[in-house]
Amino acid sequence: MADWNDQVKVGFIGLGNVGGKLARSILRNGFDLTVRDLDPATTQEFLNSGASVAQSPREIAEASEIIITCLPSPSASASVMEDDDGILAGLTQGKIWIEMSTTDQHEVLRLGQKVEALGASPADCPVSGGCHRAATGNIAIFAGCTRDVFERVLPLLTRMGRQVLHTGDLGSASILKVATNYLATANLLSLSEALVTTKAAGLDLATAYEAIRISSGNSFVHETESQVILNGSRDINFTMDLVVKDISLFQEIADREGVPLELSPLLIEIFRDAQDRYGPREWSPNVIRRLEDSTGLDVRAPGFPAEIVDHETEELGEEVIVSRD
Repeated sequence: MADWNDQVKVGFIGLGNVGGKLARSILRNGFDLTVRDLDPATTQEFLNSGASVAQSPREIAEASEIIITCLPSPSASASVMEDDDGILAGLTQGKIWIEMSTTDQHEVLRLGQKVEALGASPADCPVSGGCHRAATGNIAIFAGCTRDVFERVLPLLTRMGRQVLHTGDLGSASILKVATNYLATANLLSLSEALVTTKAAGLDLATAYEAIRISSGNSFVHETESQVILNGSRDINFTMDLVVKDISLFQEIADREGVPLELSPLLIEIFRDAQDRYGPREWSPNVIRRLEDSTGLDVRAPGFPAEIVDHETEELGEEVIVSRD
């Protein structure tokens, strides 16, 4: 590995809703970046901005010291890693693979073993906090890996995220990521019910929004997703199929550990129904349409933005220290 005072070569595969924003933060902070995505228009945009473009995951691994994947599913990650022209085919001793996809803990561990067998190091580093904060480098990052690997990648992670938490061994970050996404999903569904019910009761929706915001019922999800719900765009840059994937991964963890969850299966049922009705690529806040359709109510109000923009100034991130006192 090069010293961090030198130019570290970073490879990034998967330039979607989240990955593209993370990769732009890397590029914006002056790293030597090589990218790979199935969308030629997206890769051309990065090429125009100063990144290099690889023709295969293997080429990325051969050209880079740190290789990042940010892909939509565990199967996509497995393919990118294990195909004949995949990352493993180009990975060598001393390099680091960072999995930033929201994925299954066991799959991260399985692929991590293959990475270690080549003399390289694995880390799972999913992000949390919304696509709008990924765009400005202000998102939170969980990092599951050895402490040595964490310290080696921390200077890169702090260019992509404001708060970086070392969660423990490889796979620990993936567990926490789907747990937090489960909580966000539960909050989205409860907010949908609250907004439709206040509308049905004849209340002004802008007033209802403010009441929730200043109350004990407030949350990050309310201050972001409720706004695009009330605008009508429902555009939070996250789709229903991804919600179903994430909360299903959480349920699988509970099943493996013998935890008899009661709320989780209901959330999965509701989102699968919404996905069947409105399509897998529909924005996730449009789950509220199930209640709008059944009541005939239109839960929209003037004065709310069509999308959420992070106005917080970009700053160098830092490690979150866990208090054990």
